[in-house]
Amino acid sequence: MIFTRDILLRARIVLLLVLLIMFSIIGKIIRLQFIKGNQWRTCAQVTQLIYKPILGSRGNIYADDGSLLATSLPLYRVGLDPTIVSDSVFHAGIDALSQQLASFFGDHTPETYKKRITGARNKKKKYILLNSRYINHEAKEKMQKWPIFEHGRYKGGVVFQVEHRRYNPFKELAKRTIGMHREIGGFGLEYAFHKMLRGLDGQALYQKVVGGNWRQVQEGVVVPPMHGSDLETTIDIHLQDITQNSLLDVLRETNAQHGCAVVMEVSTGGIKAMANLSRTPSGDYAELYNYAVGNQGSVEPGSIFKLISMLALLEESGWSLNKTIDTGNGTVQFHNRWMKDVKKGAMGC
Repeated sequence: MIFTRDILLRARIVLLLVLLIMFSIIGKIIRLQFIKGNQWRTCAQVTQLIYKPILGSRGNIYADDGSLLATSLPLYRVGLDPTIVSDSVFHAGIDALSQQLASFFGDHTPETYKKRITGARNKKKKYILLNSRYINHEAKEKMQKWPIFEHGRYKGGVVFQVEHRRYNPFKELAKRTIGMHREIGGFGLEYAFHKMLRGLDGQALYQKVVGGNWRQVQEGVVVPPMHGSDLETTIDIHLQDITQNSLLDVLRETNAQHGCAVVMEVSTGGIKAMANLSRTPSGDYAELYNYAVGNQGSVEPGSIFKLISMLALLEESGWSLNKTIDTGNGTVQFHNRWMKDVKKGAMGC
């Protein structure tokens, strides 16, 4: 009898503990959901907001006649806030807009686009990325005339997220001289004058949205970006074309590994053209390294420069062609480096 009473007492204690735990859990849920709910929702929203830099538009690089050697072109991705569009505008334009999106991007049917946009509107989503593909400025201007989009950012909800990308109009001409900026391994004018070309970054408030994308909060622009300085060069694009093609012809004719050609205006010292070509594994030639200014080209010019030196000597000094020069043992020191003749030993007089 006593044994039975002990079992019942223990069962009641266990049941009481279970009930206490259950009520404690329910209480915490109620507290989180109703009492602290707004506070935690606000915290969650804040954690999805972050200040990010707005990259300044990079300055242009020009040839001596004002031709563009490098410029930054704006590219856009198209997003939409479907919640701010009025019912009348939305219902009047959603079918036509869906058709335009399907025809332009060619990845989904009009019905799919309509379903996505309408679903986001019903769920009160503040932003959806309509397509991950980038469009150019010309396409953006056409889109701004489409149904719903024609009402702009604050009535039509359309958001064009801009990104600037570098573009070289003359493609391969002076490619290594114009160069490219990279944190590691940059080269050319883009790299050497990066601080002046890059401009100043701005800052804006961004919100994280579904899919891991970030949407700029239009009212959150803190510091506007500043355009970088432009760079004017002495490059003559017509001489550059002639120089590069002439060098290519000679390299192909001689089957050379690489070659370099520089055209300088002697009265000013301005470089009018600079071409560097190296043979690729496929047997063709491309600008892979700038031998005119790179470390691999910083050695004595050798025999190819002897003719230029001799012409300068004869022109400036009136040196007789019958006069001899003692070349010693075939070596000469120039500052802290020794230049050696290809033939070992003294060359005589």
